[in-house]
Order: sequence, then C-alpha cells, then structure tokens
Amino acid sequence: MKRRRFLVLITTALATLLLAIGLPTLRPSAVVAQSNNNLLISAAASLKDVMEEIKPLYQQTQPNVNISYNFGSSGALQQQIEQGAPADMFISAAKRQVDALEQKGLLVPGTRHIIAKNRLVLVVPNNVVGVSSFYNLKDAKIKKIAIGETRSVPAGQYAKQVLEKLKIWTQVQSKLVFANNVRQVLASVESGNADAGLVYATDAKISNQVNVVVAADEKYHSPIIYPLAVLKRSKKIDSAKEFSQFLSTNQAQAVFKKYGFILP
Repeated sequence: MKRRRFLVLITTALATLLLAIGLPTLRPSAVVAQSNNNLLISAAASLKDVMEEIKPLYQQTQPNVNISYNFGSSGALQQQIEQGAPADMFISAAKRQVDALEQKGLLVPGTRHIIAKNRLVLVVPNNVVGVSSFYNLKDAKIKKIAIGETRSVPAGQYAKQVLEKLKIWTQVQSKLVFANNVRQVLASVESGNADAGLVYATDAKISNQVNVVVAADEKYHSPIIYPLAVLKRSKKIDSAKEFSQFLSTNQAQAVFKKYGFILP
C-alpha cells in the first residue's frame, strides 16, 4: 500500500515537471495575437496564380500569419470596400480604382505603390486559324469576341480603349460578349464559346488552350499597372504593411516575373 502511494506521488511529480519544462503557459495576449493574425487581401482576378504561389513563401518567414484572398474584378472589389466589406489590403489591375479609394480617405497614407505591370493581348482558341491582327475581328467568321465588362473590369476598359483607337469598336460592338473578370474572358475563349478575346499576357501564359495573336500597342491604352495599398479599416495595419513590403522583395518579384508580369 505504501509502495503504491509512493509510486503515485513520484508519477505525479514527474508529470508536473514535464509540463513545467515542455509546455510553457502562453500569456493571453500571445494567444490573441496568434489567433487574430489573419490578413484578407482583395486582389484583381489576374493575380490569382502568382499570389497563391507567393503565399507559402511569405508564411515561411511569418508562420503565424494566415493569408486569405478575395479575387475578383478590380471595380467590383472597389465597390465592396466602399460598402464596408472587410479587407486589409487592395491590389487593383488599374490605377483608377485605387484613386477612387484614396479620394474617399480609405487608404493608409504612404502604403500605395506599384508591384507589377502587364500587357494586353488578343487570343483565339487553338483551332482558330486565319487571325493575325485586331482588324480580323471584323471578319464574318469571328462571331463572338469576349472582353471584360467595361464599367468595372480594367481588362475590359483597356480592351475598349484599344478597339476605339484602332477605329473598329463600332464595327465589332455587336459581337462583344462581356465577362465579370478577365479569367472569365479566358475561360470563354478556352471553351470555344468565344472566337477571340482580349486578356492579359499573364492569363494567356497559363493556358495551353489559346494562341496569342498579337499584343496591343501600349500607346493605345492606359498603362496596365497593379497598384496596392493598405486599407484604413484594417485591424492589422502593421502586418498588412509587412506583407505589402514583401511583395516588392526580390523573392516575390521573381514569382511575378515567372508568371509573365513586367516588373515595375
């Protein structure tokens, strides 16, 4: 009996010692910091692949930061932010949407900068032949041309600028089918639901189902840039700033280059 009690006491003492050594008590503030260090990034749809690849690279250096993305057209994301949707950072595919948020005082001053640039290209499904320029879009065999919605999708706005500069907008307008973001434009061309489409060079690069016909002359459209900024309503402004800075590092910029983006 005494021996049994003795063994129980020894076992209890050892367990207490192991707990003291191996499992230090976390301060309440540390627990909160770990559980709340989540960043939500609203980003242009054309950034999906590159941002998904950058995420684990950043988390190697900041393992306690969890990053979530909300991808969509820049105009739609801008409206969501204006209407109070949660987000810590906004990355647009055009200057216009970030300008609008800045004018409304929704950005953290000094956090805005450009992380990448892009080109606009004309693409056709792999089985379409005989298209060598934008002017072929007037041909009878081209029945549907996919572009982004021109009010809210930067790729659509750039596409309209190009077609107007080439003086063929009016002639092809009846053939246009509009998509909610540039990835939907790409999907329409890949599936054959559109005979041609205008997408970013980076979108065409990730697809083996379309051929690039020609890149639009940059003088025919506004500069295709990707500005980002931290949002004032963020509860994690410091963490958002750190991630923002990481996107401009050589490591992150190498990923942008891999996907065909032009470095700023």
